[in-house]
Amino acid sequence: MGVGFVSAAAGSAGVSLRPATCAKSSLFGSSLGHRQGIRAVRSSVRMTATAESTTSKSTSVKDLFIPEDQVASKREEAESLYKIHITEVDYQWVHVLSEGWASPVKGFMREDEYVQVLHFNSIRQEDGTVTNMSVPIVLAINDDDKAEIEKTGKVALRSPSGEVIAIMRNCEIFWHNKEERAARSFGVTDGRHPYIDEIYSGGDWLVGGDLEVFDRIRYEDGLDDYRLTPAELQAEFEKRGADTVFVFQLRNPIHNGHALLMTSCREHLLEMGYKNPILLVHQIGGKVKADDIPLKERIMQNQAVLEEGVLDPKTTIVGIFPSPMLYGGPTEVQWHAKARMNAGCEYYIVGRDPAGMKHPNGERDLYDPWHGKKVLGTAPGLEKLNILPFRVAAYDKTIGRMAFFDPSRADDFLFISGTKMRGYASRGETPPDGFMAPAAWKILVDYYSNVRSYDI
Repeated sequence: MGVGFVSAAAGSAGVSLRPATCAKSSLFGSSLGHRQGIRAVRSSVRMTATAESTTSKSTSVKDLFIPEDQVASKREEAESLYKIHITEVDYQWVHVLSEGWASPVKGFMREDEYVQVLHFNSIRQEDGTVTNMSVPIVLAINDDDKAEIEKTGKVALRSPSGEVIAIMRNCEIFWHNKEERAARSFGVTDGRHPYIDEIYSGGDWLVGGDLEVFDRIRYEDGLDDYRLTPAELQAEFEKRGADTVFVFQLRNPIHNGHALLMTSCREHLLEMGYKNPILLVHQIGGKVKADDIPLKERIMQNQAVLEEGVLDPKTTIVGIFPSPMLYGGPTEVQWHAKARMNAGCEYYIVGRDPAGMKHPNGERDLYDPWHGKKVLGTAPGLEKLNILPFRVAAYDKTIGRMAFFDPSRADDFLFISGTKMRGYASRGETPPDGFMAPAAWKILVDYYSNVRSYDI
């Protein structure tokens, strides 16, 4: 059975993944039921999955975890190695790499991979096949780190909290041309761009190598059960009897326009002949801009949408994608799609300005809002990805709810942008009835109320 994939990245919205068969306090039913459900999935994956997991019509996915019988000896080895502290974003990339989201990439990129990604948005494998890879996954180091790593060709990585989490072997060190990296990745070199600021803050060298990770990355933030690996997602799809999976990626809360789009997508898939389409709502789990709503509140809000029945909990999975947000527009949207294809998915619906943001000068959109959709239809290495049509939803004043925009009566519609939505919530105001589930809206109002109290 091929598992299909429809991912929607609409406006500043993104895509999200996570299992849901929820009742009140969780997506698997009760909170206890939810935890037991996730543990059952993970136990099943551990018993049946090897280091390489493959589903129909998907690429092979390899995680980078050290086998249990080698952990002790390699921990001992790590103690003897030079160690570098990695940043929060680097830690999130270790998470991504370790679980196979970037497979077949085997670690932080060496120069040959880096150059291909930077200039071609893809990597040619040894067998001649081309794998889409549009964002550099690299580790910046300083002069002192460079000198120490060159002595052995190996390095141990410490998390931001100081724990040794991985070894990198067969290291290759090369110059970090920060301006070129920014220009090729984002089309601008302005340090006010949030991810370009990360680049400019990094060291003058990049080190790549084969990554070996000791343990699964956990954050102990109450959200780890949402962070299913590609292999665990495949197991959950199979458990639910999915014959296709469609995905809506977000870094924002879900309003009823999003829900209308997702419901419409499912209906379209049923019309195509699928019997049990499963929806994945996949929140970006890594670092986001300071003015984006934090992950915890986004997940709580998504759960409230399910609990109020706006989306069907039996056919909806809510989850967390561990990647940081790059705000790379058409370049980054390829990464979002490629990573989900590694979970065995085939269909992707993309809307206006995926992974976009305003230009750092604030005067215009940084990227052409429709180039993301065009790119996904032509990108090398994404040939097996199918794009489904996207329809724009807005608030229809004549019926008092979200509906698909009808340009013949444009004056009847109100577009409530993410900025406008955040403005309503931060002032404690209520949006028009039918814009968002009331319990879900209250979570946003409470969050902004706490922010105001903290600022005071």
